[in-house]
Amino acid sequence: MKISTKGRYALRLMLDLAINYTGEYISIKSIAARQDISEKYLEQIITQLNRAGYVKSVRGAQGGYMLSKAPADYTVGMILRLMEGSLAPVNCAEDEESCDRASRCVTQEVWVQIQRAVEGVVDHITLEDLVTRYQEKAEPVYII
Repeated sequence: MKISTKGRYALRLMLDLAINYTGEYISIKSIAARQDISEKYLEQIITQLNRAGYVKSVRGAQGGYMLSKAPADYTVGMILRLMEGSLAPVNCAEDEESCDRASRCVTQEVWVQIQRAVEGVVDHITLEDLVTRYQEKAEPVYII
């Protein structure tokens, strides 16, 4: 399984909104600058996130986007599934009926284990967890 650019950028966009979660709306332009991602591409991604109710928006000069809920309420898995669809490495890991051989196929068990392992990671990491990790990695600011 490989996560697309769209999935990776959606996670970065949501993380940026979580890091800057102050109750104020944030422009796509400022997110694009911080994340070094094309505004046009982020507009496509934010539209999908907005339709799903993950973000809310306000138009106008002071407009922008913010998370609809607290960062703790979003998991990496939620965001990736929205953008990527299933996280299963192969169809039969998610739907045994997609393959005539599933009932006697031992490799199908491997695919299911891989899917469960991936889900075990992405469904237990929240945006709040990532914000904490981001803050831990940020360079300290020294006031002289």
